[in-house]
Amino acid sequence: MKIYIHTDLEGITGIDTCEMIQRDSGRIRECGELLMGDVNAAVDGAFAGGADQVTVLDSPGGGGNFILDMLDPRAENDTKPNKLWWGILDGSFQGTFFIGAHAMAGTINGFLDHTQSSIHWHDYSVNGRRMGELAQWAMVAGHFGVPMLMVSGDEAACVEARQFFSPLETAIVKRGVGRNRAEPVPPDEARARIREAARRAVGLASQAHPFRPALPMEIILEFNRSDYCDSVVHAPGVERLDARTVRKVTSHPLSLFP
Repeated sequence: MKIYIHTDLEGITGIDTCEMIQRDSGRIRECGELLMGDVNAAVDGAFAGGADQVTVLDSPGGGGNFILDMLDPRAENDTKPNKLWWGILDGSFQGTFFIGAHAMAGTINGFLDHTQSSIHWHDYSVNGRRMGELAQWAMVAGHFGVPMLMVSGDEAACVEARQFFSPLETAIVKRGVGRNRAEPVPPDEARARIREAARRAVGLASQAHPFRPALPMEIILEFNRSDYCDSVVHAPGVERLDARTVRKVTSHPLSLFP
């Protein structure tokens, strides 16, 4: 049983203000330590649930967040030199976890809600359904036949995950108060939730189905400003619908961005 763990920062235990994860905040080491605590809880839970191999991906901001000497030595760190953001994920894995998830752009009381870029992107949909990074990752995994089994993050992210995936295990580690502040669950309790959800999630692998959009899929991306839209309108297959919105129709399930 092989499990692949994808990560993000906004939904990590103890990260409760937007200032914490800014690169110039002086708290990046602290954020890395908090991230490793959640990742290790998920790794431990996966092995406790019967996984034989667990691979983890340092995904936030393109990497550089893991403190490798803190990583559970049983876990494989995905370091394959690869420009693709899914690393070595392939059809040999039986499930994926998303640790540290946040809700899609426009979610009320979603802590640091956004989809890809809070500056540039306003709304994103596939085949008429609004989606965020949780669904995007699940579609990537689904292309390889790998189902989403477990999500940890703020309450809004976990609610969103359950709207997309079933069966699924979730671990709520904080609750958003507006967008820029969260009320955290105490770290010991949060990590216990993650570990238990991960342990149970391994048992869902035989029941869960990969998340796959109907093809060809229609992607609609609305930007926050018209000049952001200007930057992509000449990409292959992209059609401009109005000042801030583009459309792309593709049969390639990994072509998620215009």
